[in-house]
Amino acid sequence: MEKSKLIEMYKTMQLIRLIEQRINDEYKYDEIKTPIHLSIGQEAVAAGVCIHLRKDDYIFGTHRSHAQYIAKGGDIKKMIAELYLRKTGCARGRGGSMHLVDPDVGILGSSAIVGGSIPLGTGTALASKLMNNDRVTVVFFGDGAVDEGTFHESLNFAALKKLPVVYVCENNFYAINSHQLSRQVGDNIYKWAQNYGMPGFRIDGNDVLEVSDYAQKAISRCRRGEGPTFLECLTYRWKGHIGTVDDVGDGYRPREEYDYWVSKCPIKWFSEFLKDTGVLTDEHIKNIDQEIYDLIDEAFNYAQNSPKPSPDELLNFVYAD
Repeated sequence: MEKSKLIEMYKTMQLIRLIEQRINDEYKYDEIKTPIHLSIGQEAVAAGVCIHLRKDDYIFGTHRSHAQYIAKGGDIKKMIAELYLRKTGCARGRGGSMHLVDPDVGILGSSAIVGGSIPLGTGTALASKLMNNDRVTVVFFGDGAVDEGTFHESLNFAALKKLPVVYVCENNFYAINSHQLSRQVGDNIYKWAQNYGMPGFRIDGNDVLEVSDYAQKAISRCRRGEGPTFLECLTYRWKGHIGTVDDVGDGYRPREEYDYWVSKCPIKWFSEFLKDTGVLTDEHIKNIDQEIYDLIDEAFNYAQNSPKPSPDELLNFVYAD
């Protein structure tokens, strides 16, 4: 991969991390009214996939989709304003963290319903095939979503019709606090896709280079009209299911497991790789970080100073004109 793309992926990962850390820090002031679901620790998945998507390609996310929104090029100011439920938000203050949308860059929405985005993304892939264009849809979801019937129905239909869709399962092993092995007989989600007749792969979701490699091949396969691909990306969220807690300890996630995955920080590994290969220096990284901090400050100032919707606007945008 060319140097510029490597740097772009690093910037995207660091932007996701620092924005979510800022959200985590600001949440205690109770000005962000929407529930939040952070994906700190999972940045490599969105960055490695979206680097290969065009502006007019589609993505769908879940209740935990800040990373996908950012990686696809969503408007950062509008995203933060949406968390504050302001009129300038990407959903005009009506969606909050779990319903980010930016159609101008192919982000057609995210759904808080577990597995809810999977049939929607399958539908846009069907539309792309019927319209005979080469737009690709990527659907992001967690390991909990594969327990839903819509997952199986969608994969079967996509394989049957050879739809241009890439299914990306961010397997962080937990649905809220329920471990994968307490919900599923095995730990072989990717094999379910193979049984439906599409290529399925399990990859290291904390290695952005591996994610990028598999995503590029899957997206190219879609553009050639060869049908869908399934990527199970093994990763781990550092924060709890919702909010700013950690969900670590008795009855939750084991401390040893948590510490192991934190030691596998995807950004730390990638930054060391880029320095070792001469792509970045410490000074370059410092400058990138400062640019990101300035961007984040600007976005939060914009959001905090944006107007709130008024009660007489409650029914606006409920119906199409």
